[in-house]
Amino acid sequence: MSQTSKERLKDYLGQLPPQAQALLMREFERAIERGEDTAVASLVLDALRKVARGPTSVEPSPKAASGTKEPGTDDDGRRRTGEAARLLYRPLEPFLVEGSTPLRPGQIRRDSLMPVWQWLARDGTPEQIREYEAAYESSGESGISKELEIAVRKLQAAAADAIFKITSPVGGDKQRTLARVGPPNVIEDLLPIGSVLHAREALDGFASRIPSYMRVFGDSQIASVCEALNVPTLQTPQLLPFALTLVTQRLVAPWQIIRIATKLAASDDEIRVAATPYGIAVTIALHDLFCLASTLRIDIRRAHFANVGDNLKILHDGIRGLRTELDLRNDSTWGKQLASIRADISNAVQAELDSVPGRVRRILRQRADKDIPVGAGIDGTEVDEVVALIDFVAVCRTYASELAINEVTLRTYSDLQQYVEHATEALVQSLRGGDIKARAYRQMQAAAAVRFCEVLFGHDYASLMSRAVENALTGERKSSRTG
Repeated sequence: MSQTSKERLKDYLGQLPPQAQALLMREFERAIERGEDTAVASLVLDALRKVARGPTSVEPSPKAASGTKEPGTDDDGRRRTGEAARLLYRPLEPFLVEGSTPLRPGQIRRDSLMPVWQWLARDGTPEQIREYEAAYESSGESGISKELEIAVRKLQAAAADAIFKITSPVGGDKQRTLARVGPPNVIEDLLPIGSVLHAREALDGFASRIPSYMRVFGDSQIASVCEALNVPTLQTPQLLPFALTLVTQRLVAPWQIIRIATKLAASDDEIRVAATPYGIAVTIALHDLFCLASTLRIDIRRAHFANVGDNLKILHDGIRGLRTELDLRNDSTWGKQLASIRADISNAVQAELDSVPGRVRRILRQRADKDIPVGAGIDGTEVDEVVALIDFVAVCRTYASELAINEVTLRTYSDLQQYVEHATEALVQSLRGGDIKARAYRQMQAAAAVRFCEVLFGHDYASLMSRAVENALTGERKSSRTG
């Protein structure tokens, strides 16, 4: 391709919105990984990377001109750009969330970082980005030198100023200017990004003054955290959620963040708590419980029960803590949010609980010998799933009262106990007689029943029933030999 054509391609790509540039970059990278049309993909990727770097792109070094690859150029360009951006955004790391997770105060979408970097390089702070990247490139592989650290802090301050300028409510066509940064999600994250970069030292100082691990958020630790929060910079509506987020990350029970709000309001009345700036702590706790309830619902729907027990405990403790330590009204915003979380958990759990007895019966139900075909068997994977479901019912029973699933859980657990006990005894009896062709299938049923007994009645009872199954089989063999 001629130089003129390359310039036209670069100009065209430069006119695309940042999100479209990022999408194209990902698609062409995937095309290269698949080995599809690598020549065209490499050409367009090279142009996209130059556009993304904007005025910061440097002249090719002698090594690059001679065809020798140099770190930070060509194929390494995007990696080096990403590393440089990551160093700039280091203060944001504790607050980043992935994907489509619902956002709350004190959080920033990771997907917003690159569009903001591209805007800074193109329009926001092009000169400062160029100086920073020069310092970054000169540092090589030697790590973060003093000079690079100075350049990072200088760029963070410049980036914050540029963000405050573009997000200020006065002057110019703000909507059109902001549209150059990225889509609405990125614009929503713009001011929080600038605020954290601007207050980097205050947040670092706060993080160093609070305990690194708080198993029980008691009076002494609450007093220590409140004293560390007593910094004007951190008490602004924009930064206080980020400071509280740092606290939640060090709590064994993150819902206990509400204790800061009740302590500073000197009351558990939700109206008095909401009237203080620290009422945002309750919003944070409710949002995190809501997200955990959503994760629980998805795990249950996908039959992923590995973390369900832990999540149910966290939800149980969090809901009980909010109901105990806050005087919430049923018709208030916070009261309705908590009721919605409980209802969401109840609906997700009840739908799964209702299916468990039927699945147990399908495995253990007694069938006439003539209805059992030769070679019939039981899917081991299905047995494993049902064992996990029975264990899920047992876990739900532990936390049923606070999660509004008490009645359905107790009923389901009781039904399972009665059915499995009677079915296991019936299977033991059936192993002592019946058609020899059906015995292998009944033995598999009995093995599954013993596993169910382990969850429902404990190890001792399961061992007893296992010996009963062995004795039934032994007795049948002895009887056959005697005959």
